[in-house]
Amino acid sequence: MIRSALVLASFPLCAALAQELPAVPRAVPPAVARAVPQELLVPVAAAESLRVTVAGDGPTVVLLPGLFGSAFGYRHLLALLPAAGYRAVVIEPLGIGGSPRPRGADYSLTAQAERIAAALARLDEGPAVVVGHSLGVSLARRLAAHHPERVRAVVALDGGPAEAAATPGFRRAMRYAPWIKWLGGVKRIRPKMRKDLLAASGDSAWVTDEVMDGYTAGAAADIDGTLLAFLAMAESRERDRLVPRLADIRCPVRLVLGTAPHEGGVEDAQVRLMRERLPDFAVDSIPGAGQYLFEEQPEAVTELIGRVMEERATALGRR
Repeated sequence: MIRSALVLASFPLCAALAQELPAVPRAVPPAVARAVPQELLVPVAAAESLRVTVAGDGPTVVLLPGLFGSAFGYRHLLALLPAAGYRAVVIEPLGIGGSPRPRGADYSLTAQAERIAAALARLDEGPAVVVGHSLGVSLARRLAAHHPERVRAVVALDGGPAEAAATPGFRRAMRYAPWIKWLGGVKRIRPKMRKDLLAASGDSAWVTDEVMDGYTAGAAADIDGTLLAFLAMAESRERDRLVPRLADIRCPVRLVLGTAPHEGGVEDAQVRLMRERLPDFAVDSIPGAGQYLFEEQPEAVTELIGRVMEERATALGRR
């Protein structure tokens, strides 16, 4: 159920999500129906739309995936958060997951954050706890800096204040983008992606063939568009840097790190920078998890989000 009267185009729930949740009978109580994820295509600008997945009712939790993520990656939270009494809203940035990949679009982080704000306005969502993973953390912080009325708190899952949509290594790799298609498309990407997921995990049991299908579904559906979008991300230039704006983020920011040894993660220098610049910052940890905390220990992530939500409700109640 959408809170706005705006009529949006709906899409069938992807097979992977459907397998995670029970089928809904026709005569189903409204509360149960709202717990079933619904996919929407939300217009955010001329010729630009984002795929949004919503489930549940209650205080809003916005989930932003990283560069190679999608609503599929948050499938566990899309079940656990509604069960805990929250409304989960996954917004896939342009060119990521199932969102369109228009040519000539601005794929900078600043532009992506503005599209997320536009999607929340279209959906008529109130202030939300915004959860980001990896690159999605940078989008969450930009949203908090530019649109503080939309953000109650930021939960950063293993992500720092990135200043570009792509790392230098990613930009170098994208020089060979045409070869990815010519030498097998997604089949060429999949083994490398699987290797990276395994290396980034504390408990890698979640990295199955079915999960790999879900993580590569968006790219497989439009390999040309994906490569062009990634090239545009690699070449994008930010008109507004995030680090100088960190002090403008007045809401709480909670960085969540997995304690298991794993590749990737947030550098100590970035943690120190956030401690120095962010007015309300703290670090939490999930023992035994790696970079993909929401895959390895989704119950712990849900509990942490609920704790942040309760803290904000208590703080706002004192005002």
